Amino acid sequence: MKVSVSGKNIEVTPALREYAEKKIGKLSKHFNYLNSDNLEAQVTFNVEKGRHIVEVTIPVNDIILRGEEETQDMYSSIDLVAEKLEKQIAKFKTRLTKALRREAQRANSLALEEPAEEEEELKVVKVKRFAVKPMHVDEAMLQMNLLGHNFFVFINAETDEINVVYKRKDGNYGLIVPEMM
Repeated sequence: MKVSVSGKNIEVTPALREYAEKKIGKLSKHFNYLNSDNLEAQVTFNVEKGRHIVEVTIPVNDIILRGEEETQDMYSSIDLVAEKLEKQIAKFKTRLTKALRREAQRANSLALEEPAEEEEELKVVKVKRFAVKPMHVDEAMLQMNLLGHNFFVFINAETDEINVVYKRKDGNYGLIVPEMM
């Protein structure tokens, strides 16, 4: 696995780079079914107000594994994010396989919920761009959980339309399917 390291508000020392490459590189053992030479992990170090933050993103096929940890020490943050990702991989590896099989066999039957009322003063404070890939609804739900988000935008592989899956307050999932007026 190739590990790319960058820093914000911090000079990445050779020792810090080597430590991150070693710890994050060990995660490639979980991807023995893939050619781990093609995997690339993005590691970003950031120091803000005495907090040492490590963010790791690993795209694997159509999913993105992501972990972030912060402590008072960068090396401790690296250790914690590596542990977090390892648990995340173990948890979702079998779920993803089962979900892909189930999705291929059953029809989409998620209920729709009306969007919430908009507030009067809206302000865009951040714009994110990302590649949208066709995937099944179960894959999108798993991807959303892997990212730790409460919604996920994707192209539905069955309909070839943009959909949004989201986590409801009752713990279930919802699916938004736009319709043209």
